[in-house]
Amino acid sequence: MMMADSVWSSLALSVIGRIALMWYGEWQDRTMAVKFTDVDYYVFTDAARLVHQNMSPYYRPTYRYTPLLAWMLQPNVFFMQMFGKLLFILFDVMTGYLIYSLLRSQGFKERLCTVCACFWLLNPLTATVSCRGNAESIMTFLVLLTLRLLQGRRYVLAAISYALSVHFKIYTITYAMPVYFMLNEEKLLNLDRKGHRLEQCIAYMWPNRRRLMFGAVVTIVLLALTGLYYHWYGWTFLDNTYLYHIGRKDIRHNFSPYFYLIYLTTESPHSSVLALMVFIPQLILLVTFSIKFYSDLPLCWFLITFVFVTYNKVCTSQYFLWYLCLLPVVLPNLCMSVKREVALIALWFIGQGLWLLPAYGLEFEGFNTFIYIWSAGLVFFFINVYIVTNILDNYTAKSHTKTL
Repeated sequence: MMMADSVWSSLALSVIGRIALMWYGEWQDRTMAVKFTDVDYYVFTDAARLVHQNMSPYYRPTYRYTPLLAWMLQPNVFFMQMFGKLLFILFDVMTGYLIYSLLRSQGFKERLCTVCACFWLLNPLTATVSCRGNAESIMTFLVLLTLRLLQGRRYVLAAISYALSVHFKIYTITYAMPVYFMLNEEKLLNLDRKGHRLEQCIAYMWPNRRRLMFGAVVTIVLLALTGLYYHWYGWTFLDNTYLYHIGRKDIRHNFSPYFYLIYLTTESPHSSVLALMVFIPQLILLVTFSIKFYSDLPLCWFLITFVFVTYNKVCTSQYFLWYLCLLPVVLPNLCMSVKREVALIALWFIGQGLWLLPAYGLEFEGFNTFIYIWSAGLVFFFINVYIVTNILDNYTAKSHTKTL
């Protein structure tokens, strides 16, 4: 019973800590030159205000999100401006509970599940992102909810949750291939044991009832949302919510190894082609991991998200939450010493520190540190490659029940 209470104690502590941090942020915004609140939160609020006035949220420059987010944040306008932060904190805390629930359903001991949930719940990085008014916690919740529903074989609800995640952030479309393979997992694994390669290749692609049902529900939900918002906001909705992110060329400094190349070639007539070509390494790794690890979706999704963020043409700190929410679900299966785990985590933070120093010099002091930022980004990239290699080398499924 004491163990059962520990997860609720952790949830309560995480809520109290986040609310205190949010109030501190309000104080910092009023008294300091460097603001605590994320600039995107003001963008969200402006878009919500436009929707409240029966106008398009895309009248607000740089609003690149689904209109659903602006509709969700209506209370920012007529109730209180902090409502959105409270909402993001709620999704943030529910993400931590889903981590606990996923691990418990796999048969891990309650203490271990609670510790892994605390990796998210008591993590200052994840807490700060939601308290600053960043909406990534909605995505982390939807991703883990989809995983939990798939684990419980509640495929219709999982399809709805997955469709919502794709609607909110298109990057989760990368999960479609391993989910498709997993929905015929029993036959694929059986054919693999028998060595029937031709039949296995057919089984990878041939639609069965489960695959058709899942695909149909996802398609219906996405078409309904897309059709509704296209009817209301036209091409601007499609361009800002989806197409912008595919051909995006962001010349602002970020962690991406491609940052400086894109910055230097932004005026080139071939810049759009270059922006699309950088997807090739991502695509190769995504297909490889999908085929190899589809039977273990938590690991597969973590690897896919990790390489997607690491190899992306734009990489900012908030993107790290996309794979950090999946890391605690993978941790119990790592046959790695605590000392090595701590060393890898420290190395990851050191890589960010090396980047943040020249980035601060450029952003706040006006120094020309582009080369240093790019070099630090390359170092961080190789650190990430080293980390994912260690995870692959030391991963062994130890759950007492079938993962998915």
